Amino acid sequence: MMEDWQEPEGREEELLPPYLRYADAPAGRTYGTLSYNRRSRCWVVKGDPSVTEMCKRLFPGSAGSKRGEARFPAHRRTAGELCWLMMRFPLTVKMADLPLWDKAVAEARAYAVRQEQAARLPSRMTPPEGSFTGELMAFQQEGLAFLLQHDRCLLADEMGLGKTVQALSWLASTGLFPALVIPPAHLTRNWQEETARFLRIGGAPPRVHVVRGLKPYDLPEADVYVMHYLLLRGWKEALPTLPFRAVIFDEIQELRHTGTEKYSAASLLSESCEHVIGLSGTPIYNKGGEIWNVINILDYHFLGDWESFSREWCYGYGNAVVVKPDLLGAYLKREGLMLRRTKQEVLKELPPKRRLVQELDWNDKVYARLMEPILPELLRWKSDGTLTASARAMLEEQISQRARQATGVAKAPYVCQFVRALLEGGEKVLLFAHHHEVMDIYKKELHAFAPGFITGRETSAMKDRAVERFMTGKTDLVCISLRAASGLNLQRATCVVFGELDWSPAVHSQAEDRAHRIGQEDSLLCYYLVSPQGSDAAMQEALGLKVSQFVGLMGDTPVSAREAADAASQARQHVERLVQELCSNATEGACL
Repeated sequence: MMEDWQEPEGREEELLPPYLRYADAPAGRTYGTLSYNRRSRCWVVKGDPSVTEMCKRLFPGSAGSKRGEARFPAHRRTAGELCWLMMRFPLTVKMADLPLWDKAVAEARAYAVRQEQAARLPSRMTPPEGSFTGELMAFQQEGLAFLLQHDRCLLADEMGLGKTVQALSWLASTGLFPALVIPPAHLTRNWQEETARFLRIGGAPPRVHVVRGLKPYDLPEADVYVMHYLLLRGWKEALPTLPFRAVIFDEIQELRHTGTEKYSAASLLSESCEHVIGLSGTPIYNKGGEIWNVINILDYHFLGDWESFSREWCYGYGNAVVVKPDLLGAYLKREGLMLRRTKQEVLKELPPKRRLVQELDWNDKVYARLMEPILPELLRWKSDGTLTASARAMLEEQISQRARQATGVAKAPYVCQFVRALLEGGEKVLLFAHHHEVMDIYKKELHAFAPGFITGRETSAMKDRAVERFMTGKTDLVCISLRAASGLNLQRATCVVFGELDWSPAVHSQAEDRAHRIGQEDSLLCYYLVSPQGSDAAMQEALGLKVSQFVGLMGDTPVSAREAADAASQARQHVERLVQELCSNATEGACL
């Protein structure tokens, strides 16, 4: 509980390491000077070559090619290291830079105290009662404790372990509002929905505002603002001036490349805010330049400057490949900058099969365009009294199929973005859909991953080849038709993704079981990707799908014949309601 989150007893002086307790001006001999270079944002030691050579030997981050000069990136940790150095080699701080030095020492002391306090805090914590509607698993409680202990850090749990929920529990625990969330474009709606679902402020859902457009405008009052990465460049100058108390960078690997306006805007935003956390299931250890860029957003020069980082951690100056990724990962964890858990590590806490319903954005203009041609059928269904019962049922089915297809096509690019993130994170994915038009979009958008296809359009040999390629690791993606999944054995999969839904729960269960079979040792993650409108809304209700990180959906017991008949009857009722709604909208000219 948050009640346990109290600063450990004891004076701050007692929590400080000895080298940070005293930083008075030297009284005797000095070995050089310490000054601040504002342009390079670094502390500069100038003095005897013996001292500056010692700096470069002891501190790999102390760059500087000049004889008798060593440079330290201005960081709260390196300020502490300079204090330690000055215990042995006193330096005279230039008078003009003395206020900056005093501030740097104060920040170094505060950082050291906080690190010491963090080591003494509970290892598991839960949000205050009434501020959060979810229930955290034990490892997620540990994740919350980690986030509470560090004001700038990276939560790098493997995909599917609930980083979003842990981040929201952190906001609930700290009350750091207004907060800004920066997700990829296709996850904007998910953050909007999840924030409203799990957070409570004064017993009510928080005010959430989704920022639109590249041109800055006066933001309305809100508790949480959501802005996707593609908008950062337009808001570059405005964001640092806004009073955000916390920033969450979701899928922060989006910032692994510098030299863009997006990266520059994120850097300025991070610098202006005291509490910054990053979320990523794909921390990039093997490419040093990328992980260095990501860490720089969270905590500027935590890993030193690029020259010293590449020299000491990589295969030489300017090289981007880390020599020992595990050593770098251990260092980031030890210093409190990163927490990462894999599914394998927390498997005992996870159910064998986990179902998550996730809302994605979609293209409403594409949906409206695809629905427009069926207006005559809608009017016929409404006004033609000569239709027989069978003809009416056939027309309802036709309209329903068109609505499903339009929904699938309108959200397909966003489904591909989601699946791309899974694949880049090392997941092995089965992607299910219903319509050939949707599959064609998947084929085009995910071409780089050389997916296999089992859609009913392939020969038996092609189908067998797709299975063989997936099971032998030649591809990590197979796209499968919802009703062509029977008999397949694809237990290498770690994720099942439904890009489209079916009216029957049994169809989904059968699709899931293509991966959840004997030989599947992992906890299988099943994503149901839904759009906010179109046929998905009706199908969600028919299937009983709830958008939640915690609720187990559609029990794993086989569907009986009676249950199947009930589901079919319910589906027909929702088809009829959907047709009525579409017809009503068409008559009013609201949609079509």
